Amino acid sequence: MAASRRRGRRRTTTTVALAVAAAALATGCDTVGKALDCVQTADSIADNVTDLQQAVENAATDPNRTDASLTAIENDLDRIGDKTGDPDVNKAVDDLKKAVGNVRTAVRNGDDTPDVGPVTDAAGELTKVCTS
Repeated sequence: MAASRRRGRRRTTTTVALAVAAAALATGCDTVGKALDCVQTADSIADNVTDLQQAVENAATDPNRTDASLTAIENDLDRIGDKTGDPDVNKAVDDLKKAVGNVRTAVRNGDDTPDVGPVTDAAGELTKVCTS
């Protein structure tokens, strides 16, 4: 009878250990998935920032391109903001949204060559926090 109880405890212990391991793996995969989403979105934002820089340089010939580039960045920011609970990523996203908003306001106020440096800096910070 004592041997039977020990086998039952071993099974219970093994079952609990397997459940804990499965939960850890699931959480780990979820974390890895979020990090990968963050990196992919940050990469997309970097491409959009490059487009924005080119659009600002060519604003005289295609003024709508600047607005389209800003919108693309904002769409990516919305996507990344929905996928992470990381406070550093959220702060970087907020800073980038603010920088994009400032450029958009400058363009609306007639600035044909707004300073996109803060957008570039904020995008770099987002990439940094996504890869750390």
